[in-house]
Amino acid sequence: MARPAQATRTTPAPVPVRPARPAVTAAEPAEATAHERVGYGALLRTPGAWTFLAPAFAARLPFGMLSLSIVLLVVDTTGSYGLAGAVAAVSAVAQALIGPQTGRLADRHGQGAVLFPTIVVHGVSVAALIALALGGAPDWTLFAAAVPAGASVPQIGALVRARWVHALRGRPAALSTAFAFESVTDEFTFVVGPVLATALSTTVAPAAGLIAEAALTVVGGLAFAVQRRTAPPARGAGDVRHASALTNPGVRLLAGSLLGVGSVFGALQVSITAAADAAGHAAMSGVVYGLFACGSMCAGVVYGMARWKRSAQQRMLVSYALLVVGCSTLWAMPSLTTLAVAGLCCGLAIAPTLISAYTLVESLVGAGAKTEAFTWLTGAIGLGLALGSTAAGQVIDGHGPTGGFLVPLAGSALGLTALLLGRRLLTPPTARSHAVASHLPAAAPAAPAPSATAA
Repeated sequence: MARPAQATRTTPAPVPVRPARPAVTAAEPAEATAHERVGYGALLRTPGAWTFLAPAFAARLPFGMLSLSIVLLVVDTTGSYGLAGAVAAVSAVAQALIGPQTGRLADRHGQGAVLFPTIVVHGVSVAALIALALGGAPDWTLFAAAVPAGASVPQIGALVRARWVHALRGRPAALSTAFAFESVTDEFTFVVGPVLATALSTTVAPAAGLIAEAALTVVGGLAFAVQRRTAPPARGAGDVRHASALTNPGVRLLAGSLLGVGSVFGALQVSITAAADAAGHAAMSGVVYGLFACGSMCAGVVYGMARWKRSAQQRMLVSYALLVVGCSTLWAMPSLTTLAVAGLCCGLAIAPTLISAYTLVESLVGAGAKTEAFTWLTGAIGLGLALGSTAAGQVIDGHGPTGGFLVPLAGSALGLTALLLGRRLLTPPTARSHAVASHLPAAAPAAPAPSATAA
């Protein structure tokens, strides 16, 4: 009798050890499949992709036009870079604070239900801002109009990323390529948008840039909103309420670090505009800023085609460090030509940083909060843009264009510092739980087995 009991005690012993191996491999499912190569062609053949990509491009192009168009209009009507930067900053702050709330509403009620009223408010608010600026209204009225204009900017980039997540669920390698494609699209809008805004505002009329921005937002946004078939399903008002994505410490860290990236955008818009004006080539500001965005776009294309062996967290740290290095050269450029070259090189680090951030945040939150999480990152960039443009405008008014280029260096350095200090927060919850499980003693689960057989 003793021998069978002994046998039942010994034979199950190896069984609890085996689950430890799958637990380790499951720690980073996205990274495990990241080496699979998914090309842009295969991505764009995803059923229904073009039905939302085409209108989304028209609707997101104004994102690269709004702040610069505000700066150009207010500078033309008031002559103050400080006021122009502040008005643009108020618009960006409103977008940064309200955008995530509209993203959360889109998660809960559907994208179309949020987009239609948002687009109407945006068109009316931009029209009011134009009328007030051209009419010589008091400065405070410009701020009053800039608040709803920024708050009602449709969060098209976040909504498109949410559609990709829905369309490519279960395909992490394809999703990584989609995020790269979206970053390239974002940067392309920052190539075309500033050039278009500058050309219209300086050659047609001071308000032409904002008029085009509003028209593209309304037409493209409505065309995007009606594409309901590709939209992710809404949670519904009766569903269990999800905690805000911002309660996740990793999301907060990513949003905080992208404030630094946004400060680079905002400070460069104002500083390049002032540098071009001081050099007697005001119309070239859009071209110089467009080259900065072009560098980011090219890097994004390459990033999406590469097979990465390092984690998204490591890639973001490296690319962010390179951004700080690039920003450290801008203030020393002696001419617009050298500034354009330095900006192009600096831009090479932008897209890899943003792609890595969106990849990380997608892994940190549940399905019911992804749009909101994306809009927090977009909003953080907008808020950083606001802070950067305001700070740069004040420095330029007091010390000239060269001083303005110290603002992106300071902002990016602070963002990198925050990222380095809190990098442990960027590990997805499943990876942390599996990592803990993999370090548990393998023999510990074996204890219940003998007691069961003994019974």
